Amino acid sequence: MSLFPSRWPAKHPDRLQLYAMATPNGQKPRIALEELELPYEYHHLDIMKGDQHDPEYLLINPNGKIPSLVDPQAGVRIMESGAILHYLARKTGRLMPTDPKGENEVLQWLFFQVGSVGPMFGQFGHFFKYAKGKTDLYGEQRYGKEVTRLLGVLDHRLADREWLVGDYSVADIATVPWVKGLAYYGGEDFVEYPRFTNVHAWVARFSERPAVVRGLN
Repeated sequence: MSLFPSRWPAKHPDRLQLYAMATPNGQKPRIALEELELPYEYHHLDIMKGDQHDPEYLLINPNGKIPSLVDPQAGVRIMESGAILHYLARKTGRLMPTDPKGENEVLQWLFFQVGSVGPMFGQFGHFFKYAKGKTDLYGEQRYGKEVTRLLGVLDHRLADREWLVGDYSVADIATVPWVKGLAYYGGEDFVEYPRFTNVHAWVARFSERPAVVRGLN
């Protein structure tokens, strides 16, 4: 059985194959691939049209989500954006310390994004943008309060450092796209985003990196 879904044929089957869309989770591995300058092929999946439920794609990602990555040279299929970032960092020895202590610290902040920032920011966006006017304000207030709290955690962490853990790492790549997503949701004022000045500066540093610009484009 081929590693690649036939609906998205690989023109360069020796390269990494990324299946994603320009959501915060979809942006994360593309930015990492650009930072690492790894040859890859990008396949756009339109989740609004249900591409993620294609039976062959489900062989890569049984959860029916994006992104997913196939490494044909290693014969590896990977689902979940955090796992993809960790795999790429370990594969190259970059974007994450190689010593156990440093790696563990980066993983803590990577999992902080996966377990807290992503789910809470996503739920806030759903209620603030997509369900606005369809329900009472409970969802907006509940998740808005938690997003504000998480921004405070990040702002405190960044008070005396440029990046979340030592040098620029997959922890930053994982988290900033979700913070930038607040502009798309239009909820910056609702969650008090303007007052988190350390987060603002961090997002600006991140956004100026050439690989980030390429990844977002």
